[in-house]
Order: sequence, then structure tokens, then C-alpha cells
Amino acid sequence: MKKITFMALACAMFMAPAVANAQEVTYVEDPSQGYTFNKFQDNWFVEALGGAGVMMSPNDAKADFGDRVGLKGNLVVGKWFSPIIGLRVGGEFNQMKGAYKAGTEGSVLGPRTESLKSGFNAQQFNNIGGFGDVLINLTNWWCGYKPGRFYNADLYVGFGVHWVYERTNNGKGDWKYAGGEEHSRNYSARAGLLNTFRLSEHVNLLLDLRFEEIQEHIDGFNRTWTEYPSALLGLSYRFNKTEWTAPIVPVCPTYKYTDAEGDALVARLAAADRKIADLEEQLKNCRKPAPVVTPEAPKAEAPLATIYYPINVSKIVGVQNNVVDAVANVMLNEDKNYELTGWADNYTGNDKINTRLRKDRVAGVKAALVGKGVAADRLNTQINDGNLTNYGPKCASLDRAVTIVRAK
Repeated sequence: MKKITFMALACAMFMAPAVANAQEVTYVEDPSQGYTFNKFQDNWFVEALGGAGVMMSPNDAKADFGDRVGLKGNLVVGKWFSPIIGLRVGGEFNQMKGAYKAGTEGSVLGPRTESLKSGFNAQQFNNIGGFGDVLINLTNWWCGYKPGRFYNADLYVGFGVHWVYERTNNGKGDWKYAGGEEHSRNYSARAGLLNTFRLSEHVNLLLDLRFEEIQEHIDGFNRTWTEYPSALLGLSYRFNKTEWTAPIVPVCPTYKYTDAEGDALVARLAAADRKIADLEEQLKNCRKPAPVVTPEAPKAEAPLATIYYPINVSKIVGVQNNVVDAVANVMLNEDKNYELTGWADNYTGNDKINTRLRKDRVAGVKAALVGKGVAADRLNTQINDGNLTNYGPKCASLDRAVTIVRAK
């Protein structure tokens, strides 16, 4: 027995320097583990865009293309709630230019006296209003999120409402509010592709390609819908944190030895090999000891059930709800108490996060069982700071759990 102890001490002395050099561990974000939501004050943005749109109704087609191009402007505020989903709202100005049939001035917004083609005159009015859009980042959705990506394609759909102003015929070129139920405002449905080019951490260049269906374009008829494609160019500014946070994981550096340290290790290894060979020879010469019979240790009772969780989640999800239902049925038919233990793996996160996860997980399971009729005083909860399985970081999913055993 003493010789075995001596051999173990020799091996420990040989390995001690390598172990000491492997203690420097750093923690970094690992995007492969997914992304967590940022704080509410992060990922806000403002946009300013300007461009032009073209009226496309059959009457507008009677005007030359250049006579149908009107200016547009948008001021926008919005927020990204995840790398894929965002919302924005804003105000806009649309200069609407087209044509109408001569002789229908009484039912036309912004009639002008300029003749365009046979039987048609120029028309011009302004829409001033607001809109709201739902944004979907196609690049992050299809290609995966990448911090600092230069280009992003954002698909959006939305709805707008506008109040209408038309030019008077008093010879001064003044503008007035159209007024009236049929002329005072119109609505629009919109969809587009917002092309975003990163200029810096907070500033982006924008190219907005949009298609709208606009209500209440008056061409001698009331409440018609008109196609209205447009293009806008602008800038956006993002506030506070602009990127998304990945889970924190430990990184163990690889220790690099100098030539002198390598030579010393080789010499120590050779000496250790000689000692091991000597000990093995002595062990062969030793008389085989009589076997010592020891009583078999009682086997620990297997858990009644184990509830598993995804990384950084404390809510019972998916099929684990069925497991909780089954456990509740067993408990309601037994006159026993139970021990509930919360676990979290120690390979990801930090001590503060993992302690919170252990407490939240075991509290959530107890609340679910109580909700199904199990008496709270039959359920004792605790947490364990160790790993449930100790199979290593590749099997960390087995350590994110709540175990349920019958109390002794």
C-alpha cells in the first residue's frame, strides 16, 4: 500500500507544473450558442430619407414620366427587438403629380390649368401623414447573424394615413387643406426592401425601394387606388448598443513551453518512467494480498424524474411539460415527500447567472406541481452548485435540469 501511495505522489509531482499553468481561464461571447435579447434602451434608431415617387394610374399615364415624378421625405424612429424583427414609425411628405381629364375639375384634387395631352391637364397635391412598418432582416434570417456585417436587406410591410393639401387657383400658388370627408385624407398599404450599408458602428447608409397602393387619388372618380412606386436615399443613426449579446463561455488557453522548459519536462518524464518501472517490478515481487471483503454500499435511489432545459432558460418548455404532468399524477397517488434539486452546467455563463438559473428552474417546477394539486409542504427545494453528470462541456445539456427524488 505504501508503494502505491509513493507512485501516486510521484505522478502528482510530475503533473503539478502543467496543472498550475492551465489555470488562466478567460470568458468570451460565443455566437454559436445563440443570442440573448438586449436591454430595452438598446437597438433604437432614427432615419431621415429623401427621394421621389411616380403616380401610375391610367389617367396619370397621359402625362410624361418626368411630369409624374414627385418628391418624398421620411423621418423615422424605430427599434430592433431581435436580430430579425423590428418596428418603425414615422412621418412623411409625398408630392403627388399626375393628370386628370379636362372638365372634371370639381372632383379632382389639385387641378392645374397646364395642358398635357389632348383632353388632359396637369394635377398636383401633397400628402402629409404618418406610417408604421414591421421590419424583417432577411440577411440575419437566412445567413445567420454576423456582428459588423456591411450589408443587410430588410423586408418591411406597413400602413400609412395622410392628410391632403392642394394648390389653390387664386393665381398666387398657395396651398390649402383639401377638407371634406372624401378629400381630407387617404390611406396607403406599403411594402418594400430597405437596403442598409454600414458606415460605422452607429451610422448606416439607406436605400429604400418601396411600392405603395394609395387610396383617394381623384381622377374624376372617388376613392380609387393607385400604384405608387418610389425610391429613397438616406441615413440612419443607432443609439446605445447596436450589436447583440452572445452567451459567455470559458476559454482555456494552450500553454506554450520554452525550449528550456521542454527539456526539463523531458528529463522529468524520463525520471518518472524509471521510477514507475521500478515500482512495477516491486509490485510483481510482492505477495498478492488477501482480498478484503467490504459490504456493498447501498445504491442511491434513481430520480423519479429529470426535467431538462435549453441553455439560459428556466421556463419549462416543450415535452418537459408532459413529464411534469406525469410526475404530478404519481405524487397525487403516493403519500410521500419529495426533494427537488435545481442544476445548471458550469461550462457556460458565470456563477451569478448559473445560481439564478438553478433557483428559477427548481422554483418553476415546484410551482407547476403545486398548480396541479400537489401540496407545497410535500416538496422540498434546493440547488446544487456542481454538475449533474460531469461528462464535460460537450454534454453540458445533461447538466441543465431539475431532478426529483423521493425523500427518505
